[in-house]
Amino acid sequence: METSASTKKLLETYYKGFAQKEGWESVIADDFSYTGGDISKTTPLIGKAAYIEVIKRFSRVFQSMRVKQMIVDGENASVIGNYDFKFPNGETVNGDVSEIWKAKNGKLKALTIFFDTLTFDRNTPK
Repeated sequence: METSASTKKLLETYYKGFAQKEGWESVIADDFSYTGGDISKTTPLIGKAAYIEVIKRFSRVFQSMRVKQMIVDGENASVIGNYDFKFPNGETVNGDVSEIWKAKNGKLKALTIFFDTLTFDRNTPK
């Protein structure tokens, strides 16, 4: 139970900062593992700095976000985040992102996300 409370607190800190687009980095492990966006690419991106770069790009298209649902079981968690997107071409979309988390040693250690990549491809210049 204590582990679940710790994981939930990490996620609450992350999402509060993420929604404000600042202050979320403090709970990310240095050897963070990120997998997402393309189900055909299952090799994770490793490192806090690499994940920060992903989020810099992502932050350009999301206007706001909220946690719709959070389920925490020990060091594992599943979150459904709801995002309002505005793409460079002017298209606006509201969508859910499924986010699977792993915490370890007081930090968020890994994230795998699932979302509608086709909408991103259609509305983001190459």
